[in-house]
Parts: sequence; C-alpha cells; structure tokens
Amino acid sequence: MSKLAKAATWLMLATLLTKILGFGREMALSYVYGTNAISEAFVVSFSIPTIIFAAAGSAIATTYIPIYYEVENEIGKKATLKFTNNIVNVIVIICTILSILGIIFTEPLVKLFAIGFDGERLKLTVQYTRILIMSIPFIGLSFIMNGYLQVHNNFTVPGLGSLPKNIIIIVSIFLSAKYNSVIIAIGTLLGIASEFLFQVPFAAKNGYKYKPFLDLKDAKMKKLVILIAPIFVGIAVNQINTMVDKSLASTLPLGSVAALNFASKLNSFVISIFIVSITAVVYPLISRLSVENSKEDFAQVVVRSVNSITLLVLPVSVGAIVLSQPIVRLLFERGEFTAQDTKITAVALSFYAIGLIGSGLNDILTKIFYALKDTKTPMKSAILAVVINICLNFALIKYLKHAGLAFATSIANISIVIVLFIALKKKIKDFGQRKIIITFIKSLVASSIMGFAAYMSNKYLAMHLSSDTIGQVISLGTSVLVGAIVYGVLVILFKISEITYIIDMVKAKLKLKK
Repeated sequence: MSKLAKAATWLMLATLLTKILGFGREMALSYVYGTNAISEAFVVSFSIPTIIFAAAGSAIATTYIPIYYEVENEIGKKATLKFTNNIVNVIVIICTILSILGIIFTEPLVKLFAIGFDGERLKLTVQYTRILIMSIPFIGLSFIMNGYLQVHNNFTVPGLGSLPKNIIIIVSIFLSAKYNSVIIAIGTLLGIASEFLFQVPFAAKNGYKYKPFLDLKDAKMKKLVILIAPIFVGIAVNQINTMVDKSLASTLPLGSVAALNFASKLNSFVISIFIVSITAVVYPLISRLSVENSKEDFAQVVVRSVNSITLLVLPVSVGAIVLSQPIVRLLFERGEFTAQDTKITAVALSFYAIGLIGSGLNDILTKIFYALKDTKTPMKSAILAVVINICLNFALIKYLKHAGLAFATSIANISIVIVLFIALKKKIKDFGQRKIIITFIKSLVASSIMGFAAYMSNKYLAMHLSSDTIGQVISLGTSVLVGAIVYGVLVILFKISEITYIIDMVKAKLKLKK
C-alpha cells in the first residue's frame, strides 16, 4: 500500500501545482475582465467543447483501463499497443467530425448553452466558440494518453498536463486586454493542444508508438463500445447538469454566470487535488483486484479510499462554507472584480461546498462499480441526479437566484451518493460500510468543531488587522491553520484509523518507511 500512497502523494502535489496555476488563470480573468460580457462569453465558450466531448472522452478513458488489463492478460503486451492505437484513431475521426459540426452550427449551439445571451455577449461567445470548438480532438486524445500513462503507473505526468495549458491561457488573457479580445480564445486553443502534446513524449517513453491502425470489428473494441454506452450516458447527464446551470444562470443579472464559474472553480480545485488524485491511483488497482477476484483486498481498498476522501474533503467543505467571503475576497477582489462580485461569488461557493463530499464520494463509488464491470448502476443514479438537479433548479432559482443553482447541484450530488451506497450494499453485501459510517460521523463532528474555531479566529483577526492584502493573508492563513490543528487533534483523539493511511502518503513522499 505504500507504493499506492506514494503515487497518490506525487499526483496530489502535481495536481496542486497545476491547480494553483489554474487559479492563477481564474484570477487573471477576474482581474482583467471582472464579471463583464467578455468574461462570461469566455466562460461559456470554454465550457462548450469540454462538455461536448468530456462525456465521451471520459467514458472511453474509464473503460480503456480495465480492458487494457484484459488484453495484456489474455493476448500479451504487444496487443495492448495495437488496441491503444485503434482507440486513438477512432477518437481522432469522431472528434474531427464533432469539430466540423460545431463550427457549422456554432450559433444555435451557443444559444443552447446560454439561452439568455443576446447582443454583444452572444456575438462574442459565438466568435470564441468557433475557435475553441477546434480543441475537441486534442481533448479526446488527452484522455487516452492520460489512461495509457496511468496503466503504466505514471500518475505525475497526467497531473502536470494542465501546467503548460494554464500558462498559455494566462498570457493570452493579458495579451487580449492589450490588443484584441479574440486572443483569449486563440491562446486557449493553443493551451488545450499543449496539454496533449506535453503527454506524448512521456507516453512514448513508456512504450507508446503511434501506428495508423483501425479495426472497428476488433472484439475488445466491441466490448469497449458496449461498456461505454452506460458510462457515456452517466457522464453525459452530468454535463447536462452543467449546461442547464449555465443556461439558467444566463437568464439572471449580468455577473451570475461568471460568479458561478469562479465558485465552481474553487470547488473543483479541491476535487482535483484530493479526490481525483486518489481515484486516479486507486482505479487501476481495484480494476486489477476485480479481475483477480480478490474480494478481501478489494473491500479493504474501498474502505480506505472512501474514508480517506471523507477525512480530507469534509473539513475543506466546512471551511469553504464558513470562510467563503474571505477566501473569495483574497483570491479575486482586485482589478475589475468588485466587492459586489465577491459577495455573489462567496454565496455561490458556500452552497457549492455543501455538496463537495457528494462529488468526492460519487467519483470513487462510480469507479468501484466500473471496476466491478457494472456500468448501468452509475448511469441510472446519474440520470436520477439530473432529474433532481433540474427540478430543484427551477424551484430554487426563484428564491435564491444563482445560489439556488449551486444549492440544487449540491443536493443532487449528495442524493446520488446515497443511492450508490445502497446499490453497492446490495451488490457485494459487506464492503466495510460500518467502518465508513463511523468514520463519516467522527469526521463530521471534528469538521463542525473545526469550522467554528476557524470562523471565530477569522472574525477576531479581521477586527484587529488591516484590510489590505497582507492583513487578509495573515487573517485567513491563521484561521486555516487553527482549523487544521483543531481538526488534526480531534481526528487523532477520535482514533480514526485511516489517518495513518494519509500520514503514510506524506511519509512516502519523504521516502520514509512506516
């Protein structure tokens, strides 16, 4: 397990670095454009190609890993390269077709994603989207290179993949303000392409060699397509959630779309660092254990993974709720980003943070079902979550405006996790659910006490320190440190065993033995 912990730690650090730059990208956008028409046009146009192919790409990459192991076990190592190239070429063909269709039907596509946009906002969004839609092939290829590196136990490079992308986008944001706003779209296209190109040399080092091979009748390809269908639907409905949220937000006052975007990015920062880092490392392992039918080891990995996510995410969720205002103010309130922008973004962040634990546990539980070759259960639960989200969107937007959209997303995320836990119990009976429930309760109590301590600390310091950037850093940093110490002490006092697993990850990074 120390190798697993070491891999998770390296990936977490790599992801932390890229996500800090990702925040730099959002801070640059908020500083240069605030929540104006250009900012909102960019947010929508940037999300369109991702949403279009994220479902298919993620589904292919998810299915690729367990089938890769099957090919390797049944046919041999050489056959895995042939299998990989087959998928690569299929993706290139599909993505090229999608890009061409996107360029032809750009305006109706934009209106689908932002029904409230008109005038300058609509014109800018259409212009940016026509450029960014060409990034779809690069997004698709990045998914496969990501999966290929992971099955070869290389988790750091996929985590660093966004590094060049974010640097290029940040530069393009400032250049667009100085010369022409269209530069922001061109720079983003180049940035997305760089993410794929960054991975290629490392994939080649791990044995990947491209060949123009295409066989749609291949047995493993057919199996991949069969398994992909429900995964695709399950992921696609999540993208529908995002699309519906942005579309409804576009009907609200100017700034609502951007505020939701900035708040969502803050949440995705946590998801990417802690949750994705753990699931990316665990998924290949549980896929192999499932193939080997090692039930005891499988259950142990499930318990440790779920509890590790709970221990890491719950305190962050509570912290984001109680410290939302100072967090947003410190990160974004400068340049064109006003105090009013801080207020509406902080409210959205608080409501998004409520469902953060749902997002985290949903990710690992979905992967567990995929490893068990059950792709239908996550699909059904995802469809249910979309129905819940859309219904709550229309109900809550009347009273809470953009915050209602964030709250609906959180409720849907929590609902889907409950459904998945019930389904997993029916499927494999005892997967260590008692340990999971006990750890969750202990962590929730510790997080609540931590949240109160952090809030009171921040309130006291804010009253006695200056309101400039240095004062904000000291106030927020000290509050976070106080909260972390309180939580750490309580977790140890509550004797939560999984804390040793997290400590093991730190030790692995320092190359110390348990």
